Amino acid sequence: MKTDEIKTLSTKCVINTYGERKLALVRGEGTKLWDADGREYLDFFSGIAVTNLGHCHPEVTEAICQQAHTLLHVSNLYYIQPQAELAEILCKHSFAGKWFFCNGGAEANEAAFKIARRYWAQKGQPKPGIISAHQSFHGRTLATLTATGQPKYHEGFEPLLPAIKYVEFNDVAALEELMTDDVGAVILEPIQGEGGVRVPAEDYLNRVRELCDKKNVLLIFDEVQTGLGRTGQLFAHEHYGVTPDIMTLAKGLGNGVPIGAMGCTDEVSSGFGPGCHACTFGGNPLSAAAGVATMKVLTRPGVVETAAKTGEYLFGRLGQLAQKHEQIKEVRGKGLMVGIEMKNPVATIIGKMLDAGIICGPAGPNVLRFLPPLIVTEQEVDRVVDLLDGVLGETK
Repeated sequence: MKTDEIKTLSTKCVINTYGERKLALVRGEGTKLWDADGREYLDFFSGIAVTNLGHCHPEVTEAICQQAHTLLHVSNLYYIQPQAELAEILCKHSFAGKWFFCNGGAEANEAAFKIARRYWAQKGQPKPGIISAHQSFHGRTLATLTATGQPKYHEGFEPLLPAIKYVEFNDVAALEELMTDDVGAVILEPIQGEGGVRVPAEDYLNRVRELCDKKNVLLIFDEVQTGLGRTGQLFAHEHYGVTPDIMTLAKGLGNGVPIGAMGCTDEVSSGFGPGCHACTFGGNPLSAAAGVATMKVLTRPGVVETAAKTGEYLFGRLGQLAQKHEQIKEVRGKGLMVGIEMKNPVATIIGKMLDAGIICGPAGPNVLRFLPPLIVTEQEVDRVVDLLDGVLGETK
C-alpha cells in the first residue's frame, strides 16, 4: 500500500486522536526509516524515545523471533522465565529490589500510585495524597492524567482524581508547603520531557530526597522517557546521586515492543500482595524476551558511555548554532535528550526538517526536541545540525 491508501483507510476506520499526519512509515533499520512511498528518513525522534538501540536491532529482533516460535503468552498465574530474567537484570542495574511489569508508562505510573497508597494503608497510616509538578507528563489514564501538570490534557475529562496537588518544578520551598500529613508520595520526572525538556537545578533532586525523608514521604521518579541510557546514564537520577523509593520505566525497555515496569525497594514492595494488582499482558514471554535482549545490549560496557559522548558533541554543535541564530533562546537537556527552545512556535521548523528527510518533534509549542537512537553517529549529528542551520536561516 502507498501512503495515500494507508491514510484513506486510517481516516475511514481509526478514531483520529493524533491529528493530521504526513507519513506512513513501513520499514526501519538502525537510525533510518522508510515511508510507504520508498523515501528514506533519518530518525531523530526514536518513536518518542522508544527505539533507543535503533530500529530492528538484530539481537532484539532475534530474541523476539525465537520467543514467538517458543511461547507468546501465558498469564501471570504462572511463572514466566523471561520475566524473571528481566527482573533480575533490572535489579542488578538499579536500586530496586522488586519489579512489577505492565504494558507501558501510564500503567507503570498507575502501579506506582497504587503501591504508594497501599503501602501507607498497610502501615495503618493512610496517606493518599500525591504531589506532582507543573508541566509534568505521566500518562493518559485518569490517575496519571490527573498527575500530569498540564491543564490542556485535562479538558473534558473532569472530574479528575482527588488528592493530587501540583508544585512548581525546581521549587523546594513550595514543595515543603504542600507536604501536609495526607501526602504519601511525590512523583517527578528527573528531567521533564513533554513539558519542554526542563532540567532541574543541580541540587534540586537531592533536596527533594531530603525533604521526603524528613516528612516520611515516598519519592517516585518517572523515568519512562529519561531512563535506559537516554540522558547519558542508564537512569537520569544517577546524574544527581539521588535514589528514589519507586521508579517507573517503559518506552525504551523493549526497543519497540510494548512493556512497562515499576520497580521499588524491598520495603515498599510490601505494599503489594497477591490479588491487589495485576496486568494480563504485563511481562508476558514476548515482551519480556524483548526487554531482556534490550537490557543486555544497553548494559554492555561502552554503549551508554558512547551515547553520552555523542550527546556532548550534539550539544556542542547546537551551542554554536545558538550563537548564530537569535531565534534560539536556550539549548537544554542531557545526553541524547535535547530541547531547543525557540522564540516562536516550532511547527514550521519541524515540517521543513521532515521535508528534508529528518524526523524530529516538539516538546510544547516553542521547543524543538531531538531524541535520536543511542547509536547515532557524529556524522549524522552534523547532517541534522547543518540542516537545522539552513532551516533557521530560512525562517528568520
